[in-house]
Amino acid sequence: MLPWLEYSHFAISLFAILTPFAAVPAYLSFTKECTAWERSHTAILAAGTAALVLIITALMGPVILGALGVSLGSLRVGGGLVLLLTALSMSNPRDASVGSASGHNPSGAIVPLGVPLLAGPGSISSVMVETRHGAGIVHVAAVIFCVLATCLTVWAILRFAQPIGDRIGQSGLNVLSRLFGLLLAAMAVKIIVTGLRSLLPILG
Repeated sequence: MLPWLEYSHFAISLFAILTPFAAVPAYLSFTKECTAWERSHTAILAAGTAALVLIITALMGPVILGALGVSLGSLRVGGGLVLLLTALSMSNPRDASVGSASGHNPSGAIVPLGVPLLAGPGSISSVMVETRHGAGIVHVAAVIFCVLATCLTVWAILRFAQPIGDRIGQSGLNVLSRLFGLLLAAMAVKIIVTGLRSLLPILG
């Protein structure tokens, strides 16, 4: 069990890594023709997917990677490439729209909103590292609580993003989409480079 201040620092850093504000343009584009209930459902699915992925990571991450023979470095490179493709799509608003949500097609709320925009390689590796910092059920429970609290905040941001989108209009959304697409691309490159350094120490 670590000091509670350590867990608060972890929660803050996890929120920064999740970058929910970067997912807002994609969320608004995805839900632009949806009803209020469908938008709420999409926000729940996206945040819930991120929470589920990170909780599974905290409980079984190293075991799953070991069983698959995949290293953390490989996960970072692969996830970074997926994130980079998403960022490139966001840089062109005409292609950034992932379709409109519906109760019959919730997959867009799961991918790419839930994974990898929210629960990406950065947040997954962060949860793994934090889980390894301590031991015991109480420590794991504290990590999971931080994940849930962070994802609840992410849900609130997504849920109330629509009024902001209505105010700034489609042109504003296009600008935000390009801006956050650029930021996501930079983050993706950093994640890929970190993974490559882990896989190829000679690059260090």
